[in-house]
Amino acid sequence: MANPGSYATHVLVDAGLLIPVPDSISDEVAAAATLKGLTAWMLLEKCAKLQQGQSVLVHSAAGGVGSFLVPWAKALGTKVIAHSGSTQKADRASRLGADHSFTGSFDDLPGQVREVTGGRGADVVLDGVGAASWAASLASVAKRGLIASFGNASGPAPAINPLDLMRAGSIFLTRPTLFDYTITPEELAEGSQRLFGLIANGTLQVQIGQRFLLADAAEAHRALESRGTVGSTILIP
Repeated sequence: MANPGSYATHVLVDAGLLIPVPDSISDEVAAAATLKGLTAWMLLEKCAKLQQGQSVLVHSAAGGVGSFLVPWAKALGTKVIAHSGSTQKADRASRLGADHSFTGSFDDLPGQVREVTGGRGADVVLDGVGAASWAASLASVAKRGLIASFGNASGPAPAINPLDLMRAGSIFLTRPTLFDYTITPEELAEGSQRLFGLIANGTLQVQIGQRFLLADAAEAHRALESRGTVGSTILIP
């Protein structure tokens, strides 16, 4: 999976790095779901190890990864708190299963999160936004909670002083990448089987929100960077 070639029409790759796609999964659904879905698996089941009854804050909850995180976290029996960039996206996050779906300023978000968690904060914060959301993530997490900073949609998160983690309540922080959790074929198979199983049983509904021609890949990137996408975005040869 880590081999270059995402923007090529053809590529040679080691067969051991490939994922068997069930006959019930179309090529478009596989393209839309695999990277984002495996990222959700990594975050929820490997990094956070979410348990029933915990609470999780998901930034960009209607976006590509967020649209997998929300229903997957809900299926694990957690309270899902969603934050999105517009009312339309907040409504989508609610339809995906979020218990609470907020929009608006990051400055207001910590107060909203603490209000719906009885002042405790979220046990886990999943932050793919980066620079713009970091302060809100730190202010929203519960004592001894976990922040998984996994994306830089608004730019990289700022440099961290370890004392800030102590002052926020002995916080755990990880900056994971999927490829460190799929080092072996067995790990890759575990994640992909879990993902395709949840698609097959209807837990995950894969929405392809945007299709761009491969020749227009730059336009796809601009749409992603502007937070102007909903669901998954795919490139068509």
